[in-house]
Amino acid sequence: MIGQAAIRKPLRFMTFAAVASACISVTIAPAQERIPDYSAIIAAPDRTDADLQADKRRDPVKLLAFTGVRPGMKVLDMGAGGGYSTELMARAVAPTGVVYAQNPADLGERAKTRFEARLKTPAGKNIVSLIRPFDDPLPNDVRDLDLITFLFFYHDTTYMNVDRAEMNRKLYAALRPGGLLVIADHSARAGDGVSVGKTFHRIEESALRREIEAAGFKLVAEGDFWRHPEDPRDFSIQPPSGRAVDEFVLKFQKSM
Repeated sequence: MIGQAAIRKPLRFMTFAAVASACISVTIAPAQERIPDYSAIIAAPDRTDADLQADKRRDPVKLLAFTGVRPGMKVLDMGAGGGYSTELMARAVAPTGVVYAQNPADLGERAKTRFEARLKTPAGKNIVSLIRPFDDPLPNDVRDLDLITFLFFYHDTTYMNVDRAEMNRKLYAALRPGGLLVIADHSARAGDGVSVGKTFHRIEESALRREIEAAGFKLVAEGDFWRHPEDPRDFSIQPPSGRAVDEFVLKFQKSM
């Protein structure tokens, strides 16, 4: 599911200026450190075989670079599932940052088992599990987040009992001024809107963007590294069929 990369050179050979140009500069809180070596994070020897296999589909260096995640950040991972992306974020914000991982109470047993196993590893020591509804994802004392990720799960909220407008308002409120929301999902056809979330596990990009912007967010960047324009978008991505799937990645910002 990997399209033509938006970032072509290995990050360890890129200057800070080049990374910032590719990923859109972010206001950095004093406690945060400079951008880490994302390639080294992916190459960590203690990552599981299952995650290494997932890397072949996800190409995570490009995602990490697009988010600009770095040590010291406070991050919320919405719809964390089994925690593949959560762990990557946790490694990137270590040793002083934290990743809150939200999952609903009815998370499937397979994903729940994988996620709980991560919490017991050194890489999971700065992950905080939150079993909460999508439209009430955080306790009141968690605020001023630097980054929220919502990866391949927003479409599921279209057929679940979720007040998406309320969810998006709360995500906006949870971020610090200038904080970022990065959303990736599977593209639906023009005109499908939110009608194929359950059947095709997709959502129309423009429909998602309207909902997020209605909460006050501003679109500041788009990633093309998971794009597949040849995808007719007329089939379900579940179960995986091996066919190319077009996926969009959008970066939104809370006003300063």
